[in-house]
Amino acid sequence: MRNPFAEFTPVTVHAHCDVPCGIYDPSGAVVAAKTVARMVELIGQIEVTDSATRNKLVRCITTKEEHAEKVKHEVQIIWSDYFKPEHLAKFPDLHDQVWKLLKLASKNKQNVDAAAAAELVAATEAFAATFVASKA
Repeated sequence: MRNPFAEFTPVTVHAHCDVPCGIYDPSGAVVAAKTVARMVELIGQIEVTDSATRNKLVRCITTKEEHAEKVKHEVQIIWSDYFKPEHLAKFPDLHDQVWKLLKLASKNKQNVDAAAAAELVAATEAFAATFVASKA
């Protein structure tokens, strides 16, 4: 006999919590952005001469990509779950700020560019400042 639940196999999903728990902190996004910038710096210093340096390069690229994605994830959670319409009255450029930040994170996944990495750090710190100001 065919199991009718076989099509509904559980999958692992990840989210902040969606309770909502009310615990929001942009510091993880800031650290992730700074990690992207540091990886860009290290990538620029690596001269691939053997398997050890090739491995280091791959690890730095992987870390850069993972942390750029973490920036996007952390910012999106705060943007969608924490900020409310009343915050937009106080921060009318919030949506544009977030949109540009997310685009910068994607740009940093696609490229190795110190200027873009510095922009990502600055944009993430500005978002964190907006978040802190919204709690005042």
